[in-house]
Amino acid sequence: MNFVNKENKSLDEINGSIHVPKNAGFWKTMAAYMGPGTLITVGYMDPGNWITSIAGGAKYKYALLSVVLLSSLIAMLLQVMSAKLGIVTGKDLAQLTREKTSKSAGIILWIIAELAIMATDVAEIIGSGIALELLFRIPLVVGILITATDVLLLLILMKLGFRKIEVIVATLVLVILLVFMYEVFLSKPDPLGVLTGLVPQMKILKNHSMLYLSLGIVGATVMPHDLYLGSSISQTRKVDRKNDNDIAKALKFSTIDSNTQLIIVFIVNCLLLILGAALFYGKDSNLGHFVDLFNALSDKQVVGSIASPFLSMLFAVALLSSGQSSTITGTLAGQVIMEGFIRLKMPLWAQRLITRLLSVTPVLAFAIYFHGNEAKLESLLTFSQVFLSIALPFAVIPLVKLTNSTGLMGKRFVNPTWVKISAWTVTSILILLNIYLIIQIF
Repeated sequence: MNFVNKENKSLDEINGSIHVPKNAGFWKTMAAYMGPGTLITVGYMDPGNWITSIAGGAKYKYALLSVVLLSSLIAMLLQVMSAKLGIVTGKDLAQLTREKTSKSAGIILWIIAELAIMATDVAEIIGSGIALELLFRIPLVVGILITATDVLLLLILMKLGFRKIEVIVATLVLVILLVFMYEVFLSKPDPLGVLTGLVPQMKILKNHSMLYLSLGIVGATVMPHDLYLGSSISQTRKVDRKNDNDIAKALKFSTIDSNTQLIIVFIVNCLLLILGAALFYGKDSNLGHFVDLFNALSDKQVVGSIASPFLSMLFAVALLSSGQSSTITGTLAGQVIMEGFIRLKMPLWAQRLITRLLSVTPVLAFAIYFHGNEAKLESLLTFSQVFLSIALPFAVIPLVKLTNSTGLMGKRFVNPTWVKISAWTVTSILILLNIYLIIQIF
C-alpha cells in the first residue's frame, strides 16, 4: 500500500486530529466516527438541489422521484468508495489522481474540478443572495456581494476545531430537514402518487426536457467536489494504517456514517420535489422558483388554509442555512483540489477568496444584466447543476480505477467484484446520458 508522507497530508491542519476509542462498544465508537458524513450531505442538499427538485415537482409532479432515488443510491456507492480510498491509502482523490496521471492530464482534470467548485459556488451564491433578499429585503445584487465575504465564516470555525464544525453543520442540516418535513406535512401530498413516482419510467429518457432536468438532479445530488472532499475528511479520524483490523473498523463505521447521512439527503431532496409538486404542478409554468415558493407559502389562493408568513420565513431560513453550510464544504473541497492537483499550498482565506471571487463575478454580471431578476438567475443555477453532471465522470473514473487497484488498496480492501461491476455500470450510464444530452442541446 502507498502511505502519505508526513509533510504531504491532505488538509494537514485537521488530518488525524480526532481520536477514536480502541476497545469501546459499538455506539461509543459510532459516535466518534459520526461527522464526516454530515459535511458530505451538505453538498447533496445545497440550493442547487432545491431549484432542480422544486422544478422537477412543479413540471412533472412525482415522476422524477425515481431519479432522486437512483441518484442517492449512486451517491452512497461512490461516497463509500471515496472514504475508503482516503482511509486505506492516507491520500485523497486529488493527490492520487495527480500521481497516477501525466502532468498535462492532471492539469486538465484540475481545471475541470475547479470549474465544478465554481458551479457549486454559483448555487450557494444565488441561494444565499435570494435568502438574504427574502429575509431582510436586501437587494439581490447587494446580497450577492455579501456572500463574497462568507470566506470569513470558515476561518472562524476552523479555529474552534473540526469536531465543532461537524456539530454546527449537523444543526443546520437538522433545521433544513425539520422545516421541509413540516411544510410537506401541511401540503398533504398524494401518498400513492409519491410511491408510484419512485418507480423509474422510460418516458424520462424519451422526453428531452425531463432528461435535461433529470441530469440537473443527478448533477445536484451526486457532487464531484464531494468525492474529493470525502476522500480527505475521512482521514480526520486517527487510524493506525499499519494495522489492517484498525483500517477495517474505520471503513465499517465510516460506511455507516456516510450511508445514514445520505438517507437523510434522500429524504430532504424528496421533500423538496414533493413540495414543488404539491404547490405548483398544473399551475402557471412560470412558477417553481425560490421567490415563487416563498410567496406561495403565505398566499391562500395558492396553498389554501396552510398559508402563513411564518412558513415563508421558515423556508428562507432553511435556504440561508443551506447556502452557508454549503460554503463550508465548498471551501474545504477547494483546498483539497488545489493542494492535491497542483501541490500549491496557500492560506485558506486566499484560496477561498480567489475561488469565491471567480464564482461571484459571472453571477453578479448576470444579476446586473437582468436587473436582479431571480427567475433568470435560477435558470443559470439549473445550468450549473447540469454542468456538474457533465463534470462528474472526470472525478468518478479516477475514483473507480484507484479503488479497483490491488496494488494501491491491497487484497483485503480492493473493491469486491460486485462493487467493480456496479461502479463501472454507473460510470458508463452517466457518460452515455451526458453524451446524449450534449447531442440534444447542439
